[in-house]
Amino acid sequence: MAAKEENQLNYIEETVLKKRKHSEEWAIRRRQQLLDRQFKIQENKKLAFKRAEDFIKDFRIKEMDIVKMKHRVKRRKTSDTAPSSNLLFVIRIQGKKAIHPKLEKILKSLGLKRIFNGVFLKATEGTLSLLEKVEPFVTYGYPNLKNVRDLIFKKGRGRLGKETVPLTDNNIIEKALGKHGILCLEDLVHEIANVGPHFKEVARFLWPFVLARPEDALGGKKNPYKIGGDSGNREEHINELIDKMN
Repeated sequence: MAAKEENQLNYIEETVLKKRKHSEEWAIRRRQQLLDRQFKIQENKKLAFKRAEDFIKDFRIKEMDIVKMKHRVKRRKTSDTAPSSNLLFVIRIQGKKAIHPKLEKILKSLGLKRIFNGVFLKATEGTLSLLEKVEPFVTYGYPNLKNVRDLIFKKGRGRLGKETVPLTDNNIIEKALGKHGILCLEDLVHEIANVGPHFKEVARFLWPFVLARPEDALGGKKNPYKIGGDSGNREEHINELIDKMN
């Protein structure tokens, strides 16, 4: 009789067991949700702090670039040297991240909106002054005739209205520049290489050259080339870099 009563006391209905199990599972899920929420809050705080820290860092980098630019301009006024060629080939090598809007505007005015874009420019006083301002972000020098021809023949694209087209047909060149007596690829090469009377029109017609990233020629150094860095005037040595990027 006592054993029977004990069995009755130990018996729990199945519905009660299911309810208890469901409650336990819900409690576990709830506890995990709270933990996940706390973790997410902590991560968001870290991210917000990191973003603020990055913003401050970028701001300081940009402001320092402007300070250095002003120093470069002052030094240039006291140490001007005439370029040994009227033709420059300029390549943008820096500036993916933090860059002051003033410097970005100069780069865009030169046609260098993207990293590893290259353009032909006439070595005027105004151009050299602008290059001095953005020196850490560009490298440049005096291209030889071979590289002028190779760049135009291999990578040349021209502006035709609002489109850019590959220079595969002399009719495109004649349509855009025929009024200046420039009718074919060789005329383009001649006008650029010799900085001819219609250099400005031809340079404006040519789309910035999209160059390949060199495997071992650029180490990301903003120091001038003449002291072991990547930027600034390479003079005739620009041709070695063009060979690696063309």
